[in-house]
Amino acid sequence: MTDAGRATGAGRPGHERVRRSYDTVAGEYLARIGDELDGKPLDRALLGAVVEQAGDGAVIADLGCGPGHVAAWIAGHGRTGGVVGVDLSPAMVALGRERHPGVEFREGDLLRLPARDGEFDAAVALYSLIHLAPGELGPALAEIRRTLRPGGLLLVSFHIGSEVRTLTEWWGHDVDVDFHFLRPADVAEALRGAGFRIEAELERGPYPHEAETRRCCLLARREG
Repeated sequence: MTDAGRATGAGRPGHERVRRSYDTVAGEYLARIGDELDGKPLDRALLGAVVEQAGDGAVIADLGCGPGHVAAWIAGHGRTGGVVGVDLSPAMVALGRERHPGVEFREGDLLRLPARDGEFDAAVALYSLIHLAPGELGPALAEIRRTLRPGGLLLVSFHIGSEVRTLTEWWGHDVDVDFHFLRPADVAEALRGAGFRIEAELERGPYPHEAETRRCCLLARREG
């Protein structure tokens, strides 16, 4: 297997299912969710806090960026030194490159990110950890830590719970993708185990246009 193949998740059946599913719904996803931040004031506030604390000239990564709408918001708010969107789905990466030329997009997997050690000053992973198998959460967070400079910030968000929801149909398309709900205490423990310090935790209910789930956002900082 080539390095490029490993970086994109080739050879991991669960990740291939995620990739194919998001490739299938990419256009519909953009049409339905591409402007979602307009109706998410708390999410915008947290992203703004990351941008502000990262500082002028910071390089910020959006891990699991989809079509790049969050990465583009970050690029438009604050004086960053660059924004990098990373996604497993080639179709999502292609949409991001087409729509947001001011953002750099890379195809890659959370378990082997296409980034140098300490390349990013901050990172966000919004609802991307939910596609990892339970045993992959710790390794993924350790890999994210590798790409952050010492003291770098990480914002993660996820659906709260312990269930796994499997979609075989999504907006009229045939898919096969699992959504793992996570307990905040478990994610916090995994973050600490990967070398992060928790700085803030926020739970919220769904906005009217969202699925009926409770959500958690954790802001953490790389130690060491």
